[in-house]
Amino acid sequence: MSVHVIVGAGPVGSAAATLLAERGERVRLLTRRGTGPEHPAIERVAADATDADRLTQLATGATALYNCANPAYHRWATDWPPLADALLRAAEHSGAVLATVGNLYGYGSVDGPMTEATPLRPNSVKGGVRVRMWQQALEAHRAGRIRATEVRGSDYLGAGAQSTLTIVMVPKVLAGRRAVVPGDLDAPHTWTYVGDVARTLVAAADDERAWGGAWHVPSVPAVSIRQVAARLAALAGAPAPRLARMPAPVLWLGGLFDPTVREMREVLYQFQRPFVLDSTAATALFGIAPTPLDDTLTETIAHARRA
Repeated sequence: MSVHVIVGAGPVGSAAATLLAERGERVRLLTRRGTGPEHPAIERVAADATDADRLTQLATGATALYNCANPAYHRWATDWPPLADALLRAAEHSGAVLATVGNLYGYGSVDGPMTEATPLRPNSVKGGVRVRMWQQALEAHRAGRIRATEVRGSDYLGAGAQSTLTIVMVPKVLAGRRAVVPGDLDAPHTWTYVGDVARTLVAAADDERAWGGAWHVPSVPAVSIRQVAARLAALAGAPAPRLARMPAPVLWLGGLFDPTVREMREVLYQFQRPFVLDSTAATALFGIAPTPLDDTLTETIAHARRA
């Protein structure tokens, strides 16, 4: 029975912990308050993951160290670097494979579907942060100091997912109210299921063929916000959705009072044109098929109604 150390008990960290525990592995789940899913095989530990010595101690003897952390959106530039440094040191000294949950910000604004070969050309502060993290991990991997991999998904759906869609649109559609969304309602957009992120993360950590590379989480074909809203309403038995596009000045005004909204402005390009993820490479390597959209939306609805 292997030990797996997970930093962060958000939707992906919790899903990965449960997945590993249910297949018979021991899981050590680290958060500042010792939170996370309850399971006999999951040891919940209260720890500051920026403390490299403490993190190394907790990761010693582990098969893999999973970075599922997610600092406050408006604090990425200050909070990610010390955490990333601690994870690199812990991976180096413990020998655990470092498997990181990344995102698509590093590609910047692109024309056409994004593949793992798409150049990293961030056009946002947050994208630059994520690119530097991956480049540092990749440099350490190539130098033989660690073994590292990263998985990248698009906007999340599923239980606990925090994305523009789940925050801005889902509650309004379920309540039969008008939803105002910051983006092109009809542009194709890739959505990624939280459970598929966890499955891909664990598979990448397990498979040495994945080490030294980044992989796109298997995701269903891109569909527009309007199409997702219509399917969501149908599955929930809610009225036909009423959607409107949020004028850019409204978003800018909101950013004056809400730091999270303010941070959304620099990545708004993702919703103003087609934003399509090609995940065929990961499907071929790991044999993971994306969860059907209806199943993902059903879980999203159930979670929203429990909240």
